[in-house]
Amino acid sequence: MSTPRGADSADSVGLFAVDESGASNAGAPEPAPRARAGVASAADPVDPGAPLAVRMRPRTLDEVLGQSHLLSDNSPLRRLVEGRGASSLILFGPPGTGKTTLASLVAADSDRHFVSLSALSAGVKDVRAVIDSARTRLAHGTRTVLFIDEVHRFSKSQQDALLAAVENGIVLLVAATTENPHFSIISPLLSRSLIAELQSLGEDAISDVILRALSDERGLGGRLGLDEDARDDIVRLAGGDARRSLTILEAAAGAARGESITAEDVETSLDAAPVRYDRDGDQHYDVTSAFIKSIRGSDVDAALHYLARMLVAGEDPRFVARRLMVHASEDIGMADPTALQAATAASHVVEKVGMPECRIALAQATIHLATAPKSNGVIKAINEAMGDVQAGRIGQVPKVLRDGHYKGAKGLGHGVGYKYPHDYAPGVVGQQYPPDELLGRDYYTPTEHGHERELSTRVAKLRAIVRKFRK
Repeated sequence: MSTPRGADSADSVGLFAVDESGASNAGAPEPAPRARAGVASAADPVDPGAPLAVRMRPRTLDEVLGQSHLLSDNSPLRRLVEGRGASSLILFGPPGTGKTTLASLVAADSDRHFVSLSALSAGVKDVRAVIDSARTRLAHGTRTVLFIDEVHRFSKSQQDALLAAVENGIVLLVAATTENPHFSIISPLLSRSLIAELQSLGEDAISDVILRALSDERGLGGRLGLDEDARDDIVRLAGGDARRSLTILEAAAGAARGESITAEDVETSLDAAPVRYDRDGDQHYDVTSAFIKSIRGSDVDAALHYLARMLVAGEDPRFVARRLMVHASEDIGMADPTALQAATAASHVVEKVGMPECRIALAQATIHLATAPKSNGVIKAINEAMGDVQAGRIGQVPKVLRDGHYKGAKGLGHGVGYKYPHDYAPGVVGQQYPPDELLGRDYYTPTEHGHERELSTRVAKLRAIVRKFRK
């Protein structure tokens, strides 16, 4: 990458500051020394030795692909890039969707000072140094834009240090994150910023990125062609990530032996497609949710896809096993009582065997649960029972059920008259079990699915017997 304007030259040890001349504003303090250089301006010269993805970074908003929903004529993002915006902005989206590109376009605006921090290396001291410099710079009439990459990695105290400066307009914050900001950024900072969610690029947009790189002089300059099958493979492997599509294209171009890049060139230049999955972010929650909902929906193939996605991405198999055990009771329950046994057995295999072999047991349990008859009768029953308890519908334990083994219990009537069910022919006898306030209250309602079809008849008979008593 070329040296950012306003940064030190080759070593680039400080924050870089962008202005029209490429030098720091007169009278403004120098940047803090600890933070590293970050995003270069889109107006910087392109280093011909830089990776293809860097060389092909859009220089104007018109070159940005796949984010038209954010770039309408008067959108906050366009106003900010064009120097007309005054709102702090959080750019949220998957890798390769243009967050860094948009920051570089903001940096290209000549009327503002641009400072970049990386959350990987900057601390509270660095944040405060930037704010102090920005305050001085503002007194000289120049606004400071502070770009923070991977802002989700900032601690709460680091994010707190930004609040007053953002609220008072000392800095205009542009932050980038691959994680859902509602999970990773403190609420006061969220409330002071606009959130722009960038989407993964569609197949047409990725194809356009590839074709532009093939023909543009910054890219391959028309020196190679691209077979249709090869293009389709790159689009598929990119997974909506423009940067990855260009990385694959560059590797395939290096492997090409003819005048055109072939599907074989693409295949030989790759090891494996990456899996977009963050164990601490919203992808973790989204994929887990899709996994459980696919099992609940009895789509065994989709469930196996999401299981594979979690395991390939390095998800803890113990977490998967725990979710299966919960699901076995929550969404299957008594419709197939063996589902919980299967999930528990898989969890045991995970603990005793581990990866990669335990993936087989997890897959077996997933298939069992996805193909099992479904019922939410168990979770509905316990939730309704707990709801009554929490609402104060408790009452007294009937005296006949109270402990009668201690001295004086019989004098209190505790346990007196209790009927031992095994003394009766069917093993069931009419007797009051719930408190008076809950007589006749039904919590468990069997469905007609699987084993519960039999239970529905049996539960009705049992209730008829046990509730037949004289109070």
